[in-house]
Amino acid sequence: MVERVDVSPALLAWALDRSRISDNDKRYERFSRWAAGDEQPTFKQLEAFANATHAPLGYLFLNQPPVETVPIPDFRTVGNSGVASPSPDLLDTIYDCQMRQDWYRTYAAEQGFDPLPFVGTATVSDPVEQVAERIRRAIGFTMDQRANFSNWEDALRQLIDSVESIGVLVMISGIVGGNTRRKLDPEEFRGFALTDPLSALIFINGSDSKSAQIFTMIHELAHVWLGETALSDAQLGSNSTTGSELWANQVAAEVLVPIARLRTDYRNSADLPELVRLAGLYKVSTLVILKRIFDGGYLQWDDYRARYIDEVDRVRAIVDARQGSGGNYYNTQPLRLSRNFARAVIVDTREGRTLYRDAFGLLGAAKRETFDRLASTLGVG
Repeated sequence: MVERVDVSPALLAWALDRSRISDNDKRYERFSRWAAGDEQPTFKQLEAFANATHAPLGYLFLNQPPVETVPIPDFRTVGNSGVASPSPDLLDTIYDCQMRQDWYRTYAAEQGFDPLPFVGTATVSDPVEQVAERIRRAIGFTMDQRANFSNWEDALRQLIDSVESIGVLVMISGIVGGNTRRKLDPEEFRGFALTDPLSALIFINGSDSKSAQIFTMIHELAHVWLGETALSDAQLGSNSTTGSELWANQVAAEVLVPIARLRTDYRNSADLPELVRLAGLYKVSTLVILKRIFDGGYLQWDDYRARYIDEVDRVRAIVDARQGSGGNYYNTQPLRLSRNFARAVIVDTREGRTLYRDAFGLLGAAKRETFDRLASTLGVG
């Protein structure tokens, strides 16, 4: 006789809803029957269900569904309300980054690293233009330098190197860990900053467009300048953003597209050819250009908002069409981990301070061969 598990349908419904599994998924029909209480799973089926929904198995035996919250300050908003019910993909990504940050904080302290001098040096009352200039000067992302970038991808690579050169760890990934089946949704979040004087970390959702990632990078860097840990979506199309999130948006926009420079370059048109021309000149997204045209007083809010919605749809279609495989593991993994972080783990492990077992977990490496090849890719002898 097959033994079924007496598990609460409410817990199964919670896990299924939390997972955001589509009703087009072939597993959804069976899972929904369990969640509705129409039938009960076996223990083996329950384990498979927990794995598929990324829910801790023990949670399914609670008396009632747990209330999960984002473990860092959440500045995302819809209207004037915070975003509820974080996905397991978002939560697991934050937990992974916190684990890596904890390791790097200890490493930096043991190595005698100085605290990062810019963390917490700004406030939201500081003039946007002044802070933007300090950030631009620190990372060297000037208009003259951008003129040498061939495209957005080149600009993003150079920006990553520049931000890491001042001591901030930059991790960019469009998936959870190394699981290509768990794609991160830029509609849920675009990035976050885990700010610490010794181990400041920026995570960027790699499922977003390259040009959008550039804006998110500077937005999160502005939070680091404030000394804030923050989860955000770097929204440009809403007028409800307030406080430090609004300030970070303004700083990022000014870093990337100085309004004084735009007034010189702008040709009195917000049509697509002009947006594309200016986006190529500044190496930012057309959405950032559109926002700066609005900031410059060349568009009224209603006109800007209508154009912004249309442009979001156009850009999203381009991003969706370009999504492909994850590429070569040894090329993409250093970007997912931060080159500085990966090198530190490899060196510390080879010098005997970190166990190989722990290093494998930190680097997402399954075995010694993977570890050694990753070290070779990063030029760590």
